[in-house]
Amino acid sequence: MGGALARGWRARGLGPVTIVEPDPAAAARLADTGATVAAIVPADLKPEVTVFAVKPQGMADVAPAYRKYAGGSVFLSIAAGRTLKFFAGTLGSSAAVVRSMPNTPAAVGRGFTVACANAAVSVSQRALCAALLEAVGEVAWVDDEALLDPVTAVSGSGPAYVFLLIEALADAGKAAGLSAVLAARLARATVIGSGELARLAPESPAELRRAVTSPGGTTEAALKVLMAPGGLGDLMTRAVLAAADRSRELAG
Repeated sequence: MGGALARGWRARGLGPVTIVEPDPAAAARLADTGATVAAIVPADLKPEVTVFAVKPQGMADVAPAYRKYAGGSVFLSIAAGRTLKFFAGTLGSSAAVVRSMPNTPAAVGRGFTVACANAAVSVSQRALCAALLEAVGEVAWVDDEALLDPVTAVSGSGPAYVFLLIEALADAGKAAGLSAVLAARLARATVIGSGELARLAPESPAELRRAVTSPGGTTEAALKVLMAPGGLGDLMTRAVLAAADRSRELAG
């Protein structure tokens, strides 16, 4: 995700950017970002924004080294489960922190990020963080940090649900007699095309669904299964609630 952001910043002409990446293999993969890649924090670094793009499990080891920038830098985190309270304890209570949750479509410029700022973040710092996040897609802000748990469950984890839908639709096509290759092509193209239609059409997804469902037709027969009690809607609700609960657990 950090690499996707850096590539988006390069495309927007934002920078200069310095990436601290101690792993040589990971550093090599960042060569196309246009950023300066360093194994350790440069001594003369004076960041306007410090972006934490590390796994949540490693944040407690990484973040303290950047405490010295509190007061001059706004800290932008994209790590799930690491709360504003955590950063206040790690970076100092006066540190300006924006916690955000992007998703993987950011890699193709179609991401969606929801962000929440603490009271120390200024108007200009919030605008700067918004510009950085908008380089890879849409951005929305919430005042209640607790909402980032269901956000994580819907959009942060959501791409995996869509990829699973493609897998399941392809498998169902094979079960109905299609070749594996054709079933995979049909499933992928159908989900991609339907998503683009949903993005561009003025109608709601429910209206689009009704428009393609002829009374007594094949789509209606399938939807009677998917929309039955315990069907797709109930399964998705259970899945999102499970992911949101896990997000809260990670936050401690």
